[in-house]
Amino acid sequence: MIWLIVIVVVLLLIAVFFVIGFNRLRRQNVAVDEALGGIDVQLTRRADLIPNLVNTVKGYAAHEKSVLENVTAARTAVQQATASGTVEQKAAADAQLGQALGRLFAVVENYPDLKASQNFLQLQGQLSETENQLAFARQYYNDAAASLNTSVSTLPWMLFAGPAGVSKRAFYDAPVGQEAPPTVQF
Repeated sequence: MIWLIVIVVVLLLIAVFFVIGFNRLRRQNVAVDEALGGIDVQLTRRADLIPNLVNTVKGYAAHEKSVLENVTAARTAVQQATASGTVEQKAAADAQLGQALGRLFAVVENYPDLKASQNFLQLQGQLSETENQLAFARQYYNDAAASLNTSVSTLPWMLFAGPAGVSKRAFYDAPVGQEAPPTVQF
């Protein structure tokens, strides 16, 4: 009879441990998804600022059509990546937009009236704030992914990864040359 009680208690402890491990991994997985959503929000906000920025610059730099078209194409790539892309696709689209914005701001340097425009200055401020929030969202995602990846790779939590349907997640790495947000100086 005592052996039966001991077996039942051991089985209950194993079941409780399984539930705890399963729930821990699922919570960490949800945290990574939430953090990736934060990156999507900031990328979308950044992409939404682009049409206003392009329209403001158009009035001053009409002959810079290719630069404006590149910015618009990069914005479209970001929108598509945030809608259904992988972390790597989002990072690549983010880098493409950053490079296009860098070229756009290089063109702006040639137009002192544009640099003094209140509308342009307001858009510049919003873009700068968005870049800061995007950097924070990237870091938050990478922290959540690191926590999940550590759990999935270490005992005893790795034993629950398969049943919980959780696996390692890719880090959001800035492409080479894009480790910092675009520099905007006026």
